[in-house]
Amino acid sequence: MKALLIILFIINVSAGYLFSQQDPEFSQNINVLNCYNPGAAGSTDKVCLTAVHREQWVGFTGAPSTSFFNANGAFKLFGANHGASLSILNDSYGFNSDLSANISYAYRIDLGSGKLGIGLNLGLLNKAIAPEWNIPAGLGSVEGDPYIPKNNESRVAFDMGFGFFFRSEQLFFGISTTHLNQARIRYQDATPYMVRHYYATAGYTLQLMNPLFEVMPSFVLKSDGNANQLYLSTLIRYNKKLWGGVSYRAGDAIVGIVGIDLFNGVGVTYSYDFVTSRIGKYSDGSHEFSLNYCFDLSLDKTPQKYKSVRFL
Repeated sequence: MKALLIILFIINVSAGYLFSQQDPEFSQNINVLNCYNPGAAGSTDKVCLTAVHREQWVGFTGAPSTSFFNANGAFKLFGANHGASLSILNDSYGFNSDLSANISYAYRIDLGSGKLGIGLNLGLLNKAIAPEWNIPAGLGSVEGDPYIPKNNESRVAFDMGFGFFFRSEQLFFGISTTHLNQARIRYQDATPYMVRHYYATAGYTLQLMNPLFEVMPSFVLKSDGNANQLYLSTLIRYNKKLWGGVSYRAGDAIVGIVGIDLFNGVGVTYSYDFVTSRIGKYSDGSHEFSLNYCFDLSLDKTPQKYKSVRFL
């Protein structure tokens, strides 16, 4: 039975038709906003570098392994506010290995107590596949089916995304889409395509009576037009240095998250997924690590001090 589940899993993800797997899964959504919403570029008004690595369904053959890097920042040009980012994503699952790189630009406008970013990203996506079929006797053959890949292949396609993202001191929310152009990957025997994914996300920072504690609830709703996935999270942060909490991904996992601000804007976060779906019987959960560094690149001059009484 285990072998059969593995085979069915690999067939689906390798053929490119398991739509929920076209965009990688993350548990620390707050750290990967720029992965799926270009409008978030520069939203912190700082330069931020983020690296995330995820090992999903540890112990399960063909399980996803994902690495993400993003550098983004805000800048002013011609009296207007802008944001820009560079993202690199490597996602391996089943027989597939996907590598993408994109740049994002966001035009940021004042809106109430915060700023709204209107963003677009452009990039290249390389999808490579190296099938190694091992089907038990009696379950048929891959020969003769044009939708099952049989040879090693690698293709590059142009990819686009679009999004709106608002952030104030306490609130953020956004809507976005990835794979806006639905790029087609032309393998020799089949032509799967990247399905548009739609995202809605929001979060709020609530100051408790004790000023050292903050509660930060958030959610992410993802859809490919056929299947939907809801992710709910609540974190408690202490003195802006320590944080921890619990998240829930509907029908899939309960997630524990802990993190610490080490020094001068460097933060580390770890999360563990307790898998609640049937795959949990064959895996040891999922691990996710992130390293984040934000710093201020303000070019404002430091006010000069004068001792002469003429300048008091």
